Amino acid sequence: MKRQTLFALIIPIILGAFLVASTAATAATDAPIPTGGTTFDYAWLKGRARALAATPHVNHEGELPKVLQNLTWDDYMQLSFDSEHALWQGESSLFHAELFHLGLYFKTPITIYELQDGKVKEIDYTPDLFKYGKSGIKGKDLPKDLGFAGFRFRFHTDWNRDLVAFLGASYFRAVGGEMQYGLSARGLAVDTALPRNEEFPLFTHFWLEKPRPGSDTATVYALLDSPSVTGAYRFDIRPGQTLGMKVDAALYPRKTIERLGVAPLTSMFLTGENDRRMGYDWRQEIHDSDGLAIHTGNGEWIWRPLENPPFLRFNAFMDRNPRGFGLFQRDQNFDHYQDDGVFYDKRPSVWVEPVGDWGEGSVQLVEISHVDETFDNIVAFWNPAAPVEAGQELLFSYNLHWGTQPPMPGQLAHVVDTFTGLGGVVGQKRVYYSKRFAVDFTGGDLAMIAKDKKITPVLETSAGRIELTSVRPQHAINGFRCMFDVVPPDESQNPINLRLHLEADGRRISETWVYQMTPPPMQERTLYNP
Repeated sequence: MKRQTLFALIIPIILGAFLVASTAATAATDAPIPTGGTTFDYAWLKGRARALAATPHVNHEGELPKVLQNLTWDDYMQLSFDSEHALWQGESSLFHAELFHLGLYFKTPITIYELQDGKVKEIDYTPDLFKYGKSGIKGKDLPKDLGFAGFRFRFHTDWNRDLVAFLGASYFRAVGGEMQYGLSARGLAVDTALPRNEEFPLFTHFWLEKPRPGSDTATVYALLDSPSVTGAYRFDIRPGQTLGMKVDAALYPRKTIERLGVAPLTSMFLTGENDRRMGYDWRQEIHDSDGLAIHTGNGEWIWRPLENPPFLRFNAFMDRNPRGFGLFQRDQNFDHYQDDGVFYDKRPSVWVEPVGDWGEGSVQLVEISHVDETFDNIVAFWNPAAPVEAGQELLFSYNLHWGTQPPMPGQLAHVVDTFTGLGGVVGQKRVYYSKRFAVDFTGGDLAMIAKDKKITPVLETSAGRIELTSVRPQHAINGFRCMFDVVPPDESQNPINLRLHLEADGRRISETWVYQMTPPPMQERTLYNP
């Protein structure tokens, strides 16, 4: 299972209702690539991507021997890279690079090069690079131009565990100081959550730049291709307690794209403290991320708890020049998960920090109904407001921060918990349905608030009414809890949008909590009266 092989393999199985990434629309280019000592640089790569966008898309999916296409999961797990052949092994590099074998879900060969001082050398497939175990695969019978599925880096602090891995379409993952994989990032998202199959662009070529002796930064270049767009990418990767990754992307659309997703993040939310719809498991919480955080262009901090909704749900948060957004795992309490196998409490958050002005657009969130924790069902990305047309050059630069200590809103308190349940007053007969919310805030200046200081909740709802509102100290978290009930306006399941922040003396003292409540159908609005 994906969640049980955190460092041996990454299988980004995507979005349940959508296509598996590695079997979606993919392509490679047969155009000449600098090799044999020919000089390579990022300018050349952008030129290559631009030229490729003017040519018809070519799909190379499935161009590998059938013996690899028909592997079982167990057989594929036997195909492991021999670490004795890692790139830069035995040299004064703080990084080693290892390769992933083709097969199973990964059926489109990609090409990987080593880059040193601007000179390119293609890495050839040889059976000596891999161990085949009990798979039944004989490496010597495979073609020499087979290619690879992806690669991973390991760092000198721990040669046995992954630092970052690129595998499947344009997916990649990295770890912070906890050395724990979690959610994934992508190079690009195309037409996510539209009434047709999503398109998954593919990184068709990688250039792994040999790190200079003692350097703590590794650089990777990638060429992206799909039916709708090509792209040139540069990744500068610096390990640490919070791993930093600088991304530069130049995109060249082949045609009009209805929904372009820049800096997309993909995660999993099955069940949690605010959403027990899929709470069939003995573990109380199962998720890689518990919320979407946004730092808007005008300085507002927003926290949106994630859900596993009963149907696909799409939200767009309009903005101009966002300062950042990300999918966070704020809850790092092992007791809330009780999972000593995949350790959801150690999953990293990822923060996207735009470099430069991104203009008008929206942070978009897609939540897909699902019943299994091995499938990713959460996507977040930036969608530019300007139309995306063929012939354009779209440039984006941003920093990705991977780790368990994501940015917090400074002197503003932040949300640590969102609990939901049936509303009403305990001991009194309920005569109508309502939903109870308990939102806990901590941090910022809350610890300085005097006991007699009045904290005012500023609450808004798009429909229905709010009642039984209260705010009181929560000494266990050195913060405050706001509680309230929401009464739906009618029998429909139309979503209700909620907003909340705290004020003292008319001054904001917390980030903005936002939520989308979907009322249950009437037959499920049980009042539980004795």
